[in-house]
Amino acid sequence: MKCEHFGTCGSCTIYELSYEQELADKKERVLGLLAPFEVKDLEVFSASSSHYRARSEFKIWHDGDVCSYAMGRLDKKGAVNIVACPKVIEPIDKRMKPLLEKINASEVLKQRLFSVEFLATTTDECLITMIYHRKLEADWEAEAKELETLLNAKIMGRSRKQKVILSDEFVTEKLFIDGQDYLYRHYESGFTQPNPAVNVHMIEWAIKQAKKVQSGDFLESYCGLGNFTLPLSKYFNRVLATEISKRSIYAAKENCELNNVTNIEFIRLASEEMTQALNKEREFTRLKEVDLDAYNFSTVLVDPPRAGLDMDTIKLISNMENIIYISCNPETLARDLVELTKTHNINDSAIYDQFPHTHHVESGVFMVKKNN
Repeated sequence: MKCEHFGTCGSCTIYELSYEQELADKKERVLGLLAPFEVKDLEVFSASSSHYRARSEFKIWHDGDVCSYAMGRLDKKGAVNIVACPKVIEPIDKRMKPLLEKINASEVLKQRLFSVEFLATTTDECLITMIYHRKLEADWEAEAKELETLLNAKIMGRSRKQKVILSDEFVTEKLFIDGQDYLYRHYESGFTQPNPAVNVHMIEWAIKQAKKVQSGDFLESYCGLGNFTLPLSKYFNRVLATEISKRSIYAAKENCELNNVTNIEFIRLASEEMTQALNKEREFTRLKEVDLDAYNFSTVLVDPPRAGLDMDTIKLISNMENIIYISCNPETLARDLVELTKTHNINDSAIYDQFPHTHHVESGVFMVKKNN
């Protein structure tokens, strides 16, 4: 990827290496962390070197009467104005310049504009959220509606204790996964995987593991909006999926309907609460219609935040026959594997480069219970 802001913009921290060398270094780093668990090699899923991010956020820098996109500097000393960002996917890239031109041509749109967020799909849907340090009035709505038509995009406005939705607050992504199309409703304030192409690789890698099982019921913690849940559900009898975010659970249930999936029960529970419920340590009103005893879990998928798993969850999933662990932090994955490899062997492993030109890397392991 060629970018005139390499070395100054803090969004990319690796810019002197070739992408091939960067990827090799990431593989070596994760292999070093997993080597104590007898992992000899990793399947590597690379990204496009440019136009790979489907969501992005830019500060708006005001210099007199002119607005520019800006990002934090690599040296942490203020911000750098951005002319273009070759990381974003084409549906965002093609709208950035005309949006900024309209902002600069309008006192209403530019007044106290703080930042702009883009959320797009591979099918050219785009939601643009404009965030202000002032109350948004009818004149802003009128000009923002014109922007929707001009950019063929959905526009939202946000300010303190105010959210103005002109059409929708979501986009609907369509991904071809495991031989069929899946629809995902992505909300403006919800978590979504930022790299659609690598996300498909992650899901299909998890499906490859599920195909080795193809029996019993499936448990998922940190399920989000059903990113993994929906495609994996067809390889199991029934699915119980938990997530702490109300918005994500709402989207997950909508996505079930969009894809005509009927064997998933989405429940709003934190990982620790799920563990308490399954261990019968605590009763939850949210589970009053769910017969936990009827499930025969053969496989669990966990996709925790950077902090990794809590010890109670580790103890719970250690009783499962099969574990799919997707990690956004290989250091905490390695920490958790110290306990998990006491009961399970690592059968397969991979890395997924969702964030080229940064040190961040996603990883995954598939574990099978030892025969004691």
